[in-house]
Amino acid sequence: MLRILLIIAIVWLVLSILGFLVKGLLWLGFVALVLFLATAAWGWVKRNSAS
Repeated sequence: MLRILLIIAIVWLVLSILGFLVKGLLWLGFVALVLFLATAAWGWVKRNSAS
């Protein structure tokens, strides 16, 4: 489960970097950054509750 979350987080991170580098895709950077943070928070909560 954590492997899937890690893959999703990496995808969001790549999309956010791409969005910030390409001038017309700035909205993609913000959306991907928010989704990256949400995925990271969800993974952190799931990891702590599994212990």
